[in-house]
Amino acid sequence: MTTIGFIGLGIMGRPMAFNLLTAGYELVGLSRHCEVRDQLVERGARAALDVETACSDADVIITMLPDSPDVAEVVLGERGVLNSAKPGSLYIDMSTVSPDVEREIALEGRRKGIRSLDAPVSGGEKGAIDATLSIMVGGEKEDFLLAMPIFKALGSTIAHVGPNGAGQTVKAANQLIIAGAIEVLSEAIVFLQASGVEMDAAMTVLAGGLAGSRIMEAKSQAMIASQFTPGFRLDLHRKDLGIVLDAAKRAGVAVPATGLTAQLFAAAVSQGLGHQDHSALIEVLKGLSAQA
Repeated sequence: MTTIGFIGLGIMGRPMAFNLLTAGYELVGLSRHCEVRDQLVERGARAALDVETACSDADVIITMLPDSPDVAEVVLGERGVLNSAKPGSLYIDMSTVSPDVEREIALEGRRKGIRSLDAPVSGGEKGAIDATLSIMVGGEKEDFLLAMPIFKALGSTIAHVGPNGAGQTVKAANQLIIAGAIEVLSEAIVFLQASGVEMDAAMTVLAGGLAGSRIMEAKSQAMIASQFTPGFRLDLHRKDLGIVLDAAKRAGVAVPATGLTAQLFAAAVSQGLGHQDHSALIEVLKGLSAQA
């Protein structure tokens, strides 16, 4: 497993591809953007202009795409991954999509002699750049172990969590927790600002107690300053919450707080905040409290 076809070189995919090159893998990258293709070539990769070229000689194919329809089209389409990859190759989807899509891909892949793993990630752009992503993997344990050197080039916390689709289920839980944390942190900041306290001191003491969290550490100062340069776009997190709600419905479980949070994320997108960082959710909470 030395040649990797990498499809989807956006905010997350590009630094991940760079880290694979640094680790010594041969890489064929597919991106719609000439600038990204040029950057890959400068670092020793080959550039592909279509899925077939990215897959035909690859031992491993990785996709990092925005949504379930994108993955389904690229992988299951007539000229997609499963019809372009050589038998015996391994397909790894590191996007965040529906567990059902991964199970469908795994079933179709088996028919064509192509193994598959779903391996969504958490850690945002910084985690992708620093190769410290958390990677949750669904699929056959044998395939997971085979892919472990690749995962180690991309992340620091890596776990096999069950059969195909299980990685996406765990990622859905991850997105549920993060969204809820951002929502309650937004409420706390709006409350503190309206109460006239010294914000730096308040956040320092909160972070040092049981209320402290990685979300608070990573997001609170930017939220207080209303700086929302995207590390993870709000509209993508809204999409992920749709996956959570659908998966929860199929599992027959209630997620009431997530339902409310999903509505607030939808409101943020409707207010034009979709391309901001997901911490821009605080702007919706400010609006509900008539705070500038």
